[in-house]
Amino acid sequence: MMHHKTGILLLAHGSRDEQWRQPFLEIQNEVSHLHGGPVSLSFLEHMKPAFADCVIELAKRGVTTIRVVPLFLATGGHIRSCVPQLVSQAQIAHPELSFQTLPPLGESRALISAFAHFAISATVNAENPPSPIHEQND
Repeated sequence: MMHHKTGILLLAHGSRDEQWRQPFLEIQNEVSHLHGGPVSLSFLEHMKPAFADCVIELAKRGVTTIRVVPLFLATGGHIRSCVPQLVSQAQIAHPELSFQTLPPLGESRALISAFAHFAISATVNAENPPSPIHEQND
């Protein structure tokens, strides 16, 4: 049986604010650590690298399958139109590659549950905040 090397292409919206990128870099680092294979982060707008550039990078790294992971909260216009168009263009440009597009992260049951737990935790902590660390060590 032939082993297919799988790359993960994380896809975020992008922003004109360069600091907006930071959480996505942290996600990329964590995914890279867990996956152990090639992981690339691309943006739809305002930031680089672009989707097509990341596909080229992953292909150069020897992947045969690219899993596209949209870092979006829900299915909207970008997920319905832009992402399929990008994947279709990449498939035409790289017929040797196989592409799989996952649903947006925000539609994952695990992430919905994590959001709910965060909201409840933040609410509880806002009403009864913990003592600062320096006071706990006294």
